Amino acid sequence: MAVVTVQLGQCGNQIGPELFNTVYDDSISEKRKTYEEYSQGMFFWENAQGALVARSVLVDMEPKVISQAIAKASKCGKWTYGEKAYFCQKQGSGNNWANGYCVHGPRLKEAVEELVRREVERCDRLAGIFALMSVAGGTGSGVGTFVTQCLRDMYPQSFILNHLTWPYGTGEVIVQNYNSVLTLSRLYQHSDALVVHENDTVHKICSRLLNIKHISMSDINKVIAHQLGSVLQPAYTADSPNHFSRNPIGELLSSLVCHPEYKLLSLCNIPQMSHTSLAYSSYTWPGLLKHLRQMLIANARMEEGIDWKVCMPSSGAKCVRDGAMGFNRSLSNLLVLRGKEVSSANTDAFRDPTLHVPWLPQESTFSYWNSPLPFNGYEKSATLVSNSQSLLKPLDNIVRKAWNMFVSRAYIHQYTKFGISEDDFLDSFTMLEQIISSYTHL
Repeated sequence: MAVVTVQLGQCGNQIGPELFNTVYDDSISEKRKTYEEYSQGMFFWENAQGALVARSVLVDMEPKVISQAIAKASKCGKWTYGEKAYFCQKQGSGNNWANGYCVHGPRLKEAVEELVRREVERCDRLAGIFALMSVAGGTGSGVGTFVTQCLRDMYPQSFILNHLTWPYGTGEVIVQNYNSVLTLSRLYQHSDALVVHENDTVHKICSRLLNIKHISMSDINKVIAHQLGSVLQPAYTADSPNHFSRNPIGELLSSLVCHPEYKLLSLCNIPQMSHTSLAYSSYTWPGLLKHLRQMLIANARMEEGIDWKVCMPSSGAKCVRDGAMGFNRSLSNLLVLRGKEVSSANTDAFRDPTLHVPWLPQESTFSYWNSPLPFNGYEKSATLVSNSQSLLKPLDNIVRKAWNMFVSRAYIHQYTKFGISEDDFLDSFTMLEQIISSYTHL
């Protein structure tokens, strides 16, 4: 089954090439023919000349980033983008969600739908649509939301998974919190799940774990691509214990999203280090899993700085958010292990009922995938995708900051002039407050 990727705005079109490079490089390492067939067929198709072409549609309101993405793919000599698999204009969205959603979105609707339809028709079977976008800018958030809505109308029975890049807390755009609130509230209605990467967290990984002195957007995008690839590459699942799963998006969503009120997914991966350090490092499955479990409990996004004092409550104790027993409660978790001797890994600690909500059947709270093949040069690696309270704080911060601006009517006129009313803002705030409440009371 094949995954069609839709790259939206500057952020989506920068992460896309890194993801395809990660998938390609990993699939051909160590001459893994069976693995290569599964992985490349999922993300690439072969043209008449025998070259691999990404199953992707590129969308932006300005041509620069799309041109850079296409040039980067051609220069690598491994794969390329389709000759006419992109849509761009000469004028951007001005970091305004309303401009992207209300103006540019309707104008590009037919053209982008046709591009996606063409890619879908190349698939023998569609596993799902994977949309890459930001929540803070104008095109990625506004146009990205509009395109997601169109895709849901076009493919009502297909899986749609959105990857969202969360803005830096210190601010990239003055209205980023408005854009984020409008994006999240609309996507919650149309997407099956939202996988979130926070720029602040990825920046820390680049600085503290990869020891990069001058961090670029390319460095950040490579970390995101590495973590996404560690999940999307083929693996054995409970439903396919003897064959690689052909539908990673479907398996992921059925494992983690059991209720439409809970669609926020976070992701962490260990170990993560520079390639120079990798050659001198050795890991065991018990050590990796012990650290990853504590990262889950303490809501740590990387190994460094894990709070080992955070512990599970005793039987019958009530979970208090931000209190003495305030651990990160999960709805469901997906553990993905890749590497040597993976069959010897003991995952029982992640099946602990106290990690999860009591109102779900225990078999619905934890899923396990594995592959004996190392990933991206790591002899052993572990990835956890979690539907939990981990995104409560950043979501709460965005809603609070946006509300403080809204009550003072700051910049509202920039949205109303494109057709977004104050009632639209109020509806978005109401929906996100409900989501915050639902996750708070897990």
